[in-house]
Amino acid sequence: MILELEAKKDFLQLLLLGDEDEKMLDRYLKRGDLFALYKGDLKATVVVTQEKEDVFEVKNLAVWPQEQRRGYGRFLMTEMCRLYSRLGTRMLVGTGDVFETLNFYQACGFRRSHVIKNFFTDNYPQPIFENGIQLKDMVYLERFLKNDRRLKK
Repeated sequence: MILELEAKKDFLQLLLLGDEDEKMLDRYLKRGDLFALYKGDLKATVVVTQEKEDVFEVKNLAVWPQEQRRGYGRFLMTEMCRLYSRLGTRMLVGTGDVFETLNFYQACGFRRSHVIKNFFTDNYPQPIFENGIQLKDMVYLERFLKNDRRLKK
């Protein structure tokens, strides 16, 4: 079951897995839609913001470590694309330049769009590491939502 939530800060512990800096999280959390995936208990959260009239962005996708690699993240990404296909034409996601993460989003139907050089080093007070790699550049991926046969189910 996926629920849209209003008490966003109640999910801070899980959200910080998707974005380690609470100040950065606060910049988009107040303007974003927060969804939580429950299967018995809480498994994952996702925050989606509207960036342009027809463009949305996944700002934060977080799955509890013990629940990872069970399909919850992919399920949430699929459902967000389905939901926002009624409202827009494109879904973006920005992430670090780490093979496993990029591979995950590409498996969800996203393709590389552009890169923001030094995003993590310029915008975070502490170095951010993922899988032992220091994040520097933000890699953006996009998925076109309209006319996507996978969303018509």
